[in-house]
Amino acid sequence: QVQPVEFGGGLVQAGGSLRLSCRGFGFAFGRNAMGWFRQAPGKEREGVSCASIGENITYYADYVKGRFTVSGDSAKNILYLHMSSLKPEDTAVYYCAAGYGLFVAPGHVGLNVVKHWGQGTHVTVSS
Repeated sequence: QVQPVEFGGGLVQAGGSLRLSCRGFGFAFGRNAMGWFRQAPGKEREGVSCASIGENITYYADYVKGRFTVSGDSAKNILYLHMSSLKPEDTAVYYCAAGYGLFVAPGHVGLNVVKHWGQGTHVTVSS
């Protein structure tokens, strides 16, 4: 059974950095579509980044571009999200996901179909 679990969330001051990791996919990344999403209190879940790790393809939403980087350890099947220059508006529950198809629209990213969601990890950025 595939049940991804995120690690690395916590409290950080504005301008700081965090690295989230996600493991438990149970399959090689290959050309699978992988993604990071977030949901802030009172808001809808939104895409942060989507990627095909095996093809070295990554996309980012405008609101994190230049600050966040997604990567993967294919040998260990761990997906990472490196977050820097964090802002209070980045406060949210962050989810990793795997599925089919990279979705890219002006300013927004995601997956066409999400097959597996992680359980989420809280990131709080204080001002």
